[in-house]
Amino acid sequence: MDTDDGERMGLRERKKQETRIALSWAAIRLTVERGLENVRVEDIAAEVGVSPRTFNNYFSSKGEAIAVRHLERTRSIAAELRAQPVSKPLWEAINDAALARFALGQEGDARHTRDQQWIAGLRLMIAEPALQGEMIKAGAIAEAELAAAVAERTGTDVTRDMYPRLVAGAVGAAFAVVAEHWLRADPPVSIMTLLDDALRRLAAGLPAP
Repeated sequence: MDTDDGERMGLRERKKQETRIALSWAAIRLTVERGLENVRVEDIAAEVGVSPRTFNNYFSSKGEAIAVRHLERTRSIAAELRAQPVSKPLWEAINDAALARFALGQEGDARHTRDQQWIAGLRLMIAEPALQGEMIKAGAIAEAELAAAVAERTGTDVTRDMYPRLVAGAVGAAFAVVAEHWLRADPPVSIMTLLDDALRRLAAGLPAP
């Protein structure tokens, strides 16, 4: 394969990933605004300027489209963790990787972060029973991918050693607790502050407060 073919394939893959993320974000935004039952696949596709058939090429349901946002964010954190200097301690590297990727996500969500109507809609969305199965599935895949990155960094074997999965499980639990706390905080608090606090506590071995 020559360089031009490789560049074209790389461009196609990037375009597909951009479409996947755009569809996921549109599904979340419309669901928060209208409620899951009032959002059709056709509505999500129209928001991104693609056909319903294109949506179905990426996702099997609205729930999968919504849940994949968490999966993609965790994948990006795993990639960022692999890119951290090898000399950096593991938990410091995890903290820096998570904050870096959440910061990028916050740029897209910035106009909603202090909108209480938006926050209320998010609460209702994540409480939807129809989404729970997809969220659990995405969470399991995300945890496995993060565990693989931890295993690479620590020289452990994800299939034989508990350590990478324990770390990934703890980080995944921290993400869930941070998200729930952020959604219910009154007065509002920065999710970045909460995330940094949670990961630092894990790094310190969760000492009693």
